[in-house]
Amino acid sequence: MSSPLQDKSKAFALEIIKVCNEIKRSKRESVLTNQLIRSGTSVGANISYVCSR
Repeated sequence: MSSPLQDKSKAFALEIIKVCNEIKRSKRESVLTNQLIRSGTSVGANISYVCSR
Protein backbone atom coordinates (compact mmCIF):
# COMPACT_ATOMS: atom_id res chain seq x y z
CA MET A 1 0.00 0.00 0.00
CA SER A 2 1.47 3.35 -0.97
CA SER A 3 1.06 6.57 0.93
CA PRO A 4 0.56 10.05 -0.58
CA LEU A 5 4.17 10.80 0.33
CA GLN A 6 5.39 7.78 -1.64
CA ASP A 7 3.24 8.79 -4.61
CA LYS A 8 4.59 12.33 -4.57
CA SER A 9 8.20 11.22 -4.22
CA LYS A 10 7.75 8.81 -7.15
CA ALA A 11 6.27 11.58 -9.30
CA PHE A 12 9.15 13.85 -8.28
CA ALA A 13 11.74 11.21 -9.21
CA LEU A 14 10.12 10.59 -12.58
CA GLU A 15 10.09 14.31 -13.31
CA ILE A 16 13.76 14.61 -12.33
CA ILE A 17 14.63 11.74 -14.68
CA LYS A 18 12.71 13.36 -17.55
CA VAL A 19 14.48 16.68 -17.05
CA CYS A 20 17.90 15.04 -16.81
CA ASN A 21 17.28 12.97 -19.94
CA GLU A 22 16.36 16.14 -21.82
CA ILE A 23 19.53 17.85 -20.62
CA LYS A 24 21.63 14.83 -21.64
CA ARG A 25 19.98 14.72 -25.08
CA SER A 26 21.06 18.28 -25.71
CA LYS A 27 24.61 17.30 -24.62
CA ARG A 28 24.79 20.12 -22.10
CA GLU A 29 25.95 18.42 -18.93
CA SER A 30 26.57 14.89 -17.79
CA VAL A 31 28.22 14.94 -14.37
CA LEU A 32 25.69 17.26 -12.76
CA THR A 33 22.71 15.48 -14.28
CA ASN A 34 24.00 12.14 -12.97
CA GLN A 35 24.25 13.64 -9.49
CA LEU A 36 20.79 15.17 -9.82
CA ILE A 37 19.33 11.78 -10.76
CA ARG A 38 21.01 10.12 -7.77
CA SER A 39 19.86 12.76 -5.30
CA GLY A 40 16.38 13.14 -6.80
CA THR A 41 15.64 9.43 -6.72
CA SER A 42 17.19 8.80 -3.31
CA VAL A 43 14.32 10.71 -1.69
CA GLY A 44 11.88 8.05 -2.83
CA ALA A 45 14.22 5.26 -1.82
CA ASN A 46 14.52 6.68 1.69
CA ILE A 47 10.77 7.12 2.02
CA SER A 48 10.14 3.57 0.81
CA TYR A 49 12.62 2.24 3.34
CA VAL A 50 11.00 4.12 6.22
CA CYS A 51 7.46 3.15 5.19
CA SER A 52 8.36 -0.53 4.95
CA ARG A 53 9.55 -0.67 8.57
